[in-house]
Amino acid sequence: MKNKIYDCVTFYNENLQINLRINVLHKYVDKFVICESKFDHKGNPKKLNFKIEQFNNFRDKIIYIVLENEFPDTSDPWKTQAYQREFMLQNLNEANPDDYIFFSDPDEIPKPEILINFELNKKYGIFLQDCFNYKFNLFNPFESPWEGTRVAKKKNIKSIDFMRQKIKIKNLKYSFFRFDKERDIQVFKNGGWHFNNIMTPKDISNKLKTFAHTEFSKEEFSSPKIIESKILKRIDLFNRGHQYKVVDIDNSFPKFLLENYNTYKDFIL
Repeated sequence: MKNKIYDCVTFYNENLQINLRINVLHKYVDKFVICESKFDHKGNPKKLNFKIEQFNNFRDKIIYIVLENEFPDTSDPWKTQAYQREFMLQNLNEANPDDYIFFSDPDEIPKPEILINFELNKKYGIFLQDCFNYKFNLFNPFESPWEGTRVAKKKNIKSIDFMRQKIKIKNLKYSFFRFDKERDIQVFKNGGWHFNNIMTPKDISNKLKTFAHTEFSKEEFSSPKIIESKILKRIDLFNRGHQYKVVDIDNSFPKFLLENYNTYKDFIL
């Protein structure tokens, strides 16, 4: 029997990215698992933003999990982020032990061709993805390839947050257990796209004020006017001296993006 693919994300308000994700991957994914909380990662109440009615063609493939209750500990946004990830895993009851659990941030899309007859030969998999910022074709060479989507069989996942935070290629050289870890990680090169912060300055500002990296909630980073200026200059949000590069939209991008250019044209240079 074929092992099913569960494509899992935690969701805040990334409707543009989710729309692209589902349309790019629907032929290859058995279930999309979308977990949204009624609270942001600082514990503030928020409205539910995922609009499942916009995906009637794929409704039978979507598992929408809502975290209704307040987070038990809001002293650290990293803890609330981890709690939401584990809540999603705990409610993934229909998946079998040998089914594949993919976890991505909503803006990390694995290359669909890799999912055809997908087989994981090691305990964990990491997809190395091209990184783009602000616009679909504004390439970020400084953070490419991006260690994005992770995958493992359900029976091998005790914690999604552990899989996301601790299973990292870049940390292997600093580990005394390097060879053991290398043996446990399968790397998928040219593994898709990280379409980071492809949203309006206002939405990026809101993200910076609510996500786990609290150091970037300061006005010098989160002001919509400052963000807009950085987008126009094609430089990074965090003052690291990164200059991004415009590239052509070509066949290296998702086919659905090319075929629906007008839908996404506001975010293409």
